Amino acid sequence: MLPEAFLERMKTQLGAEYGDYLKSLEQPRAVALRFNPLKGEMPRLPFVGAPVPWEPEGYYYDPASRPGLHVYHEAGVYYLQEASAMAPVALLDPRPEERVCDLCAAPGGKSTQCAGRMLGDGFLLCNEINPKRAKILSRNMERLGVANALVTNESPAALASRFPGAFDKVLIDAPCSGEGMFRKEEAAVTDWSPETVRMCARRQAEILDAGAKLVRPGGRLVYSTCTFAPEEDEEAVTAFLARHPDFRPEPVEAPWFAAGENASYRMWPHKLRGEGHFAAVLRRDGSAEAALNASPGEKLPKPWLSFAQELGICLPPGKAISFGQSLYWAPEEMPDIARLKVLRPGLELGAPKKDRFEPAHALALWLKGCAAVQDFDPDSPQIAAFLHGDVVPSPQKGWCLVTAGGYSIGWGKGDGTVLKNHYPKGLRR
Repeated sequence: MLPEAFLERMKTQLGAEYGDYLKSLEQPRAVALRFNPLKGEMPRLPFVGAPVPWEPEGYYYDPASRPGLHVYHEAGVYYLQEASAMAPVALLDPRPEERVCDLCAAPGGKSTQCAGRMLGDGFLLCNEINPKRAKILSRNMERLGVANALVTNESPAALASRFPGAFDKVLIDAPCSGEGMFRKEEAAVTDWSPETVRMCARRQAEILDAGAKLVRPGGRLVYSTCTFAPEEDEEAVTAFLARHPDFRPEPVEAPWFAAGENASYRMWPHKLRGEGHFAAVLRRDGSAEAALNASPGEKLPKPWLSFAQELGICLPPGKAISFGQSLYWAPEEMPDIARLKVLRPGLELGAPKKDRFEPAHALALWLKGCAAVQDFDPDSPQIAAFLHGDVVPSPQKGWCLVTAGGYSIGWGKGDGTVLKNHYPKGLRR
């Protein structure tokens, strides 16, 4: 049962469309996934249906197929993402070689969508203030093989102070009252109240003010929510523009969405196949290069060089960074990360030892192939055994990339008969 105060407001807000909105909530949810360009060519899957009009990699799927259990999900070939939630990144339009920030990034749908559009080029900062949700974000960036991202667990204000004017494009998918999730999540209904809406609006204003500082002059800011409340949507944008006269609305071509004031766009569940979203596109006046000062890299250690030569691994342009016990390969524009709460500074390569190199799971998921590969059919018992943590048969010796239908899923180490399993214990099933 939806809250009465919510229904009364929606009746006023939607007018003649109110009945259509209520009928849409009685219909089964449309579920979607987004293929990951970083994994190469898209596979043909029987459960994938019509395309999502505003996202070239997005498709609706049959919910009975449960694609989250397929090995291709573990391989990062696709990301399960509600269709209207794909709209803000489509409006942001991140491109290769740009500097992009996703300020409220967990669980990672929009960050991985940005990464797919950037195709491994440029610099992507993905931030989440909640520590537990930041870990989920980091894991999803790893699963989808993203190498050019810095994942942080900071407040928006801290990042604004650290990186003023550093980004060509900034996405603020702000925490909200979640009215667009009412059909999907019962908790969104029970947690809702008029005071929750007002509280979210106050918090969103603070996040917007911090995010504005991250945008370079001439850069683009997209603000989005998954709620219908005007206080969190159009009114939040109007108030922001009054506080920041150096920003202006930037209308874009988006025929799939209901356009409103100040270059804002509504994704209503009774007008498209999705749960509902709001987004506004803003441009900062002026023109300037993104001011992000890169830090120096390190020399690659001999154990890595030997390992990479043996397996024929070629890294993209970037630099080496030691972080914790691991060696990472960071984008060339990676800034100094000292005194930042960092979860992932680029692509984790692995751990250099005295006379050997232990490759990271992240490296396996990034690779599209190497000199030692053992491929299995995605539906084979061998793949099921590998995901369970068991040894699998293989004539390979030494480190070997295990793939399912050509998509990498992890490392094995062979003795000529079987592969010892190095699939992470926390991911086994």
